[in-house]
Amino acid sequence: MIVDVKNLVKRYDKLVALDHLNLFVEEGEIFGLLGPNGSGKTTAINCILSLLKYDKGTIEIFGKPMSQDAYDIKRNIGIIMQNVAVFDELTVYENISYFCSLYIKDKSEVKRLTQEAIEFVSLEDFTKFHPKKLSGGLLRRLNIACGIAHKPKLIILDEPTVAVDPQSRNKILEGIKKLNADGATIIYTSHYMEEVEQLCSRISIIDKGKVLATGTKDELKAMISLGEKITVEAYNLQEEQLDDLSKLTNVSSLEYSDNCLEIKSKKGKNNLIDVLDYLQKNEINFGKIYTQMPTLNDVFLEITGKELRD
Repeated sequence: MIVDVKNLVKRYDKLVALDHLNLFVEEGEIFGLLGPNGSGKTTAINCILSLLKYDKGTIEIFGKPMSQDAYDIKRNIGIIMQNVAVFDELTVYENISYFCSLYIKDKSEVKRLTQEAIEFVSLEDFTKFHPKKLSGGLLRRLNIACGIAHKPKLIILDEPTVAVDPQSRNKILEGIKKLNADGATIIYTSHYMEEVEQLCSRISIIDKGKVLATGTKDELKAMISLGEKITVEAYNLQEEQLDDLSKLTNVSSLEYSDNCLEIKSKKGKNNLIDVLDYLQKNEINFGKIYTQMPTLNDVFLEITGKELRD
């Protein structure tokens, strides 16, 4: 086990930021940590990194107790936080080299690892640029290079793709997969559910300092009451017709707005055939129709009662 957190409690006066939080991360995982703003994600990460003192509980990393002076543990951790942390007065190359040298003392090894990190994030054409001259996406990639140049075994990525262009975002996601394939264990937080579904082998959803659910994306989806969601482009539906559709077997909810009909089915149930049959029998004009099984966003909404982007 790479990370083992047990009964973690962190209080700020009367506010309980972490309430007996329990989570673990296995070697080789990309572990997703999800929660609405104020849920305790950042506090948990700061406690795991021993950047923040906590009131109760235990934290072990690589099978050893984590502490402020556990430098042998910290040597094998890479941190890429949401706020970009690089030096404006240093070039791209100098920034990466500096952060790498905090962990690696051999100058020739620092040079080699710096070059590898530059190539890894595709910044070869920008090595002499200062951060202020970089786009948002390139700056994020520099931030990642600074965090992983020393080849850490555990990498913590907090919202690494916020406000970046699609090309940089794809490059970052590909890089995370490559880091994992090369042996790094990763803790990943993001507001983008599709990223978490794409990357993470296991996910914990936390709120109010507690873990509400943990599992693979399929295990989490199996926990909620929602089943298939049907969306139909249907024209001029009347109240009576909407009432009839809402009474179809296994319908859990129905919404209709701007000629878009959305019908949600109960867990494990399917309503597509019944919906199509009703529309055709009642000669209702409709266009595009598609179905979707529950998403991770549906799971999050049902479990926490709030959208992730609150």
